[in-house]
Amino acid sequence: MRRDLNGRQIGMIAVGGAIGTGLFLGSGLAISIAGPAVIVAYAVAAVVALALAYALAEMVVKHPEAGGFGPIAQRYLGGGAGFVQRWMYWAAQVVNIGSEVVAAGLYLQFWYPQLPLWIPVVGFSVVMLAINASAVRLFGETEYWFSMIKVVAIVAFIAVGLVTIVFGLPGREPAGVGALTGFGGFAPNGIGAIWLALTVVTFSFLGTEAVAVTAAESREPGRDIPRAARRTVLRLAVFYIGAMLVVVTILPWNTVSTGEEITESPFVRLFADAGVPAAAAIMNAVVLTAALSAMNTNLYVTARMTYSLATDGYAPRALAVTGRNGAPRRALLLSAAGLVIASLVSVFAEATAFPLLVGLALFGALTTWLLIFASHLVFRRRTADDPSPVRLPGAPYTTVAAMLFVAAVLLTTPFTDQFSTAWKAGVPFLVLLVVLYLVVRRRRRRVTPSRARSGA
Repeated sequence: MRRDLNGRQIGMIAVGGAIGTGLFLGSGLAISIAGPAVIVAYAVAAVVALALAYALAEMVVKHPEAGGFGPIAQRYLGGGAGFVQRWMYWAAQVVNIGSEVVAAGLYLQFWYPQLPLWIPVVGFSVVMLAINASAVRLFGETEYWFSMIKVVAIVAFIAVGLVTIVFGLPGREPAGVGALTGFGGFAPNGIGAIWLALTVVTFSFLGTEAVAVTAAESREPGRDIPRAARRTVLRLAVFYIGAMLVVVTILPWNTVSTGEEITESPFVRLFADAGVPAAAAIMNAVVLTAALSAMNTNLYVTARMTYSLATDGYAPRALAVTGRNGAPRRALLLSAAGLVIASLVSVFAEATAFPLLVGLALFGALTTWLLIFASHLVFRRRTADDPSPVRLPGAPYTTVAAMLFVAAVLLTTPFTDQFSTAWKAGVPFLVLLVVLYLVVRRRRRRVTPSRARSGA
């Protein structure tokens, strides 16, 4: 664990964790639910994500520890919250890693359809694990360029879209804004549909919290973490809202596919209409990069979460051992084992077990957000005499409002087709973690951070 991450790398790590294939391929799902009013859903979710970023930055500046928000939850909410939050988040991210590596393999089959899926899955897994097992600055630089590709693609998409709307493409009239209200109105499925779309939209912002996990390896956490947190959410807001505005302004909302195939992506349709050669192939390369980027970041996060649990005595002490370059390789291997399981399930039990894993991932991520906001409430009360240099405006009222929003989204998931499994998988796993914590608390020997470091 070495402080080798600079500010630009930390900023891109957070962007990389939040922008995955959901924007490029899955954005059509939210549009199909809410119509053009999906823009409102993205704006609301962006405000909540911004509140989360400020709350995290406020706390991490005071406590730049390995595991980010996990040790903070333990410090302010107790050992049970710290244990449950970190293992719940670890499980959620491992599921995401498994799904992303399988998705990356499928994207590679776009060019090589006869290639057995297991070959790219194994190949990408080995490469990403090697990057994460190396010095953290190599991971940071790799993730910087992965994320940069996604950012450039989104900016290009928005730019081409604005030209299409205002000036028109060569030989064509400007698209105008008629599509925003011309196919059943701005909110064709009603106000309730906007709320249902929020479950999908909020899922798009999950990953914003990853920036807090980099604090222990940041060169200047007091400067870099708050800056990266703010910029990340603002970038996500511009990218998501801008991209969705372009899509629903140019394309009739009821013709936008939910996008299971690369050729069905709204991004592909716009670039193809603009006359970009091989638009589908270009976007396939972008979403392949997006999948690898999300996998890369999530491996980093899960390894640090495991390391943090081990240093606090909530996981085997051997997982706190680091290599010569400071990377927690044993913790990384545990995440790799989860990657293997999630990958196998997503390939061989896609119709049965994998929806439960996806539900567990969403439940775990939203529970993590709730505990972050709960930690912030207690943090504010206990540090009133020594406030953090970074402050969430309007707290504690904004903190409570954000918590209520996340809780409401979580309670809405059973009523959506896509995330109805969240409670079916999440609640039993939560109960299991609580039981395990009670067992571990009774049996474990307390391991102080200094002792854990000496073991490393």
